[in-house]
Amino acid sequence: MIPPRLPMPPRVPVPLTHVMDLLLDAICVVDTEGRYVFVSAAFERIFGYTPQEVIGRPMIELVYPDDRERTLQAASEIMAGQPKPHFQNRYVRKDGRVIHIMWSARWSETDGLRIAVARDITELKHAERMQTALHAISEAAHSAEDLLALFRHIHLIIGKLLPAINFFVALYNGEKDELSFPYFVDQYDETPAPRKLDSGTLSAEVIRTGQALLLTPDTQSALSDRTWPIVGRNSLDWLGVPLASQRGVIGVLAVQSYSGEVRYTEQDQALLQFVSTQVAAAIERKQIETWLQYIARHDPLTALPNRELFHERLRNALVKARKDGQRLSVLYIDLDRFKLVNDSFGHDIGDLLLREVAARIGRCVRESDTVGRVGGDEFVVLLNGISLPEHATAIAEKIRAALERPFELAEHRLQVSSSIGIAVYPEHGHEDKQLMRQADNAMYGAKRQGGNRLLMTGAATSPSSAPMCD
Repeated sequence: MIPPRLPMPPRVPVPLTHVMDLLLDAICVVDTEGRYVFVSAAFERIFGYTPQEVIGRPMIELVYPDDRERTLQAASEIMAGQPKPHFQNRYVRKDGRVIHIMWSARWSETDGLRIAVARDITELKHAERMQTALHAISEAAHSAEDLLALFRHIHLIIGKLLPAINFFVALYNGEKDELSFPYFVDQYDETPAPRKLDSGTLSAEVIRTGQALLLTPDTQSALSDRTWPIVGRNSLDWLGVPLASQRGVIGVLAVQSYSGEVRYTEQDQALLQFVSTQVAAAIERKQIETWLQYIARHDPLTALPNRELFHERLRNALVKARKDGQRLSVLYIDLDRFKLVNDSFGHDIGDLLLREVAARIGRCVRESDTVGRVGGDEFVVLLNGISLPEHATAIAEKIRAALERPFELAEHRLQVSSSIGIAVYPEHGHEDKQLMRQADNAMYGAKRQGGNRLLMTGAATSPSSAPMCD
């Protein structure tokens, strides 16, 4: 039995262009000369131009300048019969924003037209860039040798997210109430000097409020009268975001522009703020690493180089002295009867005394010299590039006289003295341990002679009238 024929559904005539206008992706048709001959309604949503504004216009004019050459190359390959299902490039919207487009395009030889479907993948690219940036910041936190290297890496990473020719990092030290600028790259201004948080600067405003700040000519009036840009030259646009960590706001990331060619928007603010938490964590990590490296090689009480670092500097100085044919000297300093200070006044006063001793010794030597602490009340000094052994003796006497002056510490007036041993390269040794041992032995020889004196290896020297330190 033949089944009954079902009636055909009525045909509803729908214009093809109407169907295309319902698509979220834009359909574009370009002629052999690269001019638009048709675009669907979605073109305006993606590119900002109405169909009437682009029909007859060269397609390449809308392409981002840096992508034009490879776009023309891809167009030539399509017209040669090579379809491009996933070609990506950037376009400049009518409002000036740069967008990322993925094209599926092919050539119609019969019609002499290039037909393409455009999909806006800007948000996807944004997410990829952010993920890449976060990964790069994390890698930089592990690989950078020091904070400066980390800041350079961060500058490069942020420069891939938004214009960052003028970029700086400001850090705030709450204990010192000091805002400093350890990384500052600017077209016009030098690195600002450290300042207090209440200095009324834009960076201070971001730290004080914990809020991002986008300053444009339209928003300047919203700022307090006491706030002004951190650098000498006023910027057209200024964007700063707080570096927030678990212990509070530790600083600011900032970019600024001096011309209308680079303008910052709320989208740029969101980008910078998104990476700021990761940047803050990276900075804190590197600060901790730097601090651990520092305390491993410095005395925690006086901040002077410890025995390990002093020996390293002495070895390096010996290499240079041999090369240049110069002398150097090691002074070994021990306070006389320091134990009585601790027993009589307590260890807190003893610690204050040691810090002041370190400061007085430091004022008696040059910046090129090294003062170290190698024991409880034992200090060492490396004197570089001396001409004669007598020069080491003169500096040692300045130190002895400086330490003999009374110390005013926490309402206590203390009087101490020191015994100082002197060894000179090359007269008394050629290796670091040998010179240290000779200076140490001379110091004990000075103590045996009653203290408050200096002794060079092989000869005694009485206190002289050499000038004292400030």
